[in-house]
Amino acid sequence: MGDTVATSQSQSNPLARKLNKILETRLDNDKEMLDALEALSQFFGENSLRSRRNLRGDIEHRSLTINEEFAVAFKEVKEQLDGIHEDVRAMSECCQDMTSRLKVAKEQTHDLINQTTKLQAESQLLQMKAEVADAFLAKFQLQPSEMRVLRGGHNTTMTEDFFLALGRAKSIHNDVKVLLRTNQQTAGLEIMESMALHLEAAYERLYRWTQAECRLLTADSLEVSPLLCQAMAALQDRPVLFRYSLDEYGTARRTAVVRGFIDALTRGGASGTPRPIEMHSHDPLRYVGDMLAWLHQATASEKEYLQAVLKMVPDECVEEPMTEVLGHITEGVCRPFKVRVEHVLVAEPGSVVLYKLANLLTFYHHTIGSILQGSASLLSTTEDMHQLSKKLFMNSLNCHASKLMEKVELPPADLGPTTALTQTLALLREILSSYDSSVVPLDARRTDFTEVLSCVVDPLLQMCAMSASQLNPADMATYMVNCLYMMKTTLALFEFTDQRLEMLSAQVDAHLDTLVNEQASFTLSRVGLAHIYSVVQQHQPREGPLAAVHGLDRNSVKTAMKQFDAFLASPDDLVLPQCKFLLSATLRDVVDKRSMDVISQVYEQLYSAVTDADNKYEDPQDIMQRTPPQIRQLLS
Repeated sequence: MGDTVATSQSQSNPLARKLNKILETRLDNDKEMLDALEALSQFFGENSLRSRRNLRGDIEHRSLTINEEFAVAFKEVKEQLDGIHEDVRAMSECCQDMTSRLKVAKEQTHDLINQTTKLQAESQLLQMKAEVADAFLAKFQLQPSEMRVLRGGHNTTMTEDFFLALGRAKSIHNDVKVLLRTNQQTAGLEIMESMALHLEAAYERLYRWTQAECRLLTADSLEVSPLLCQAMAALQDRPVLFRYSLDEYGTARRTAVVRGFIDALTRGGASGTPRPIEMHSHDPLRYVGDMLAWLHQATASEKEYLQAVLKMVPDECVEEPMTEVLGHITEGVCRPFKVRVEHVLVAEPGSVVLYKLANLLTFYHHTIGSILQGSASLLSTTEDMHQLSKKLFMNSLNCHASKLMEKVELPPADLGPTTALTQTLALLREILSSYDSSVVPLDARRTDFTEVLSCVVDPLLQMCAMSASQLNPADMATYMVNCLYMMKTTLALFEFTDQRLEMLSAQVDAHLDTLVNEQASFTLSRVGLAHIYSVVQQHQPREGPLAAVHGLDRNSVKTAMKQFDAFLASPDDLVLPQCKFLLSATLRDVVDKRSMDVISQVYEQLYSAVTDADNKYEDPQDIMQRTPPQIRQLLS
């Protein structure tokens, strides 16, 4: 109750309200109050009663002073603005005066300005036309210096500028075709005709220069000028001139190659190394080989030179002329090479040398053919020489075979190969050895090999058969086996002989069969079983028992078995003398084994016949004391 009364009294007291308001005021949020207090602090120094009483007057006095200062400052500004106003007014009057004067002048010069504008437009049009004309001339006309370079003189040298000018003339000649499709056809035709004249003169000069350069290319080794390469590439646009230039080059190089070949044959190297090829004419292989090696090297070098000359010509335009030019260059050496090879071949160096020469010529024919290609004369010459050497080689073999058949030697006492057979096989071995070392293609080698074997082996077989025709079967079989064995051992060392080896093996087996039968018959005759076996083979059951047949009674068979037992103790005592003459220990073993097999089979048949109850032998086990397996074991 007391608090409520106090509150109502304070609200009715103005001083109290003002104090409360001051106390409730938050100075930190009242920016204007803070600014006023800060301004007050600048001139309110001493906090005394007098100072507080005069504070209002001091503030008003300070405000009056500030206003007076503002009035003085604004007075100066006003004076300056008045001066500016006067200046602007004067400038405005001046501008109006100038505008009036310009208006008068414009009215007076209007016609002159129009005329000047028209002249400027005409000047710009003329300048544009001049630029177009200059550009047209620059694009479709040669410079005087370029025309002088293209036409030149007879003694002027060729430079890079010529090819630049020629390229520009060709470009103009091609570009001017655009004018022919427009309304400028007259100018286009005139320019085209002019460029055509310049080009013809330029190509004529270029052709003469190229011919002169090609005539100088007669040295053994060449250094091709870059200008000559450019000339050949440029002459592509004139096929006739290009071909004539290549012919000139081919003629010059042909002369150089022929001269180089003759020098290599007769003079050798510059300092005597290598020696002249003719120095080895006594050695046919080296002589012909050195010539072919020189020709191969020269052909490869000429191809490199020609490729260097035509390196700037497109590849699709090079192949055909290059083949023809290389063929023309190498044609000059064909005649001297052919004459010398024919001289070597006609001298009859022997079958082996002829065969080696044929292989050598075949190898170089393929080697040089990979460089020349086409139907070059040098390839034809090497092929002709190969065919000639091969023909002479085959003739030599045929002559040798004919001599074998004309005088057939009798077999020697030991039934070994004759001297003629041994010598012929030695010749064949030497030929085949040189054949194995050759480098001709596989198919060609197989074909040649078949022909060689046919020329040698068939006559040898015929000669051996004629030589053995008067011998008894055992001697003939032994002699033929020895001859065939020698042929097999010779052929087995080389390739492509499988078919011949099979044929010889079949003949050896046939003669071995004869020898086996002779050996078995000889043994059976010596032990007394031949007659018994023959009778047993021919006996028929209807003829009665074997024991009743004359010569096959129990005692005769038992006596023969005793002789057979003696043979079993030392079977080597009954070996045919001819078997000892067989050259091959393997074949001797084969004959021995197979003959023992035949004897075992004969014994088995006799054993079956004796032990057969129908043949009525008494105590057959006493007669045939050994079984067939025991006999096979003893004879194995």
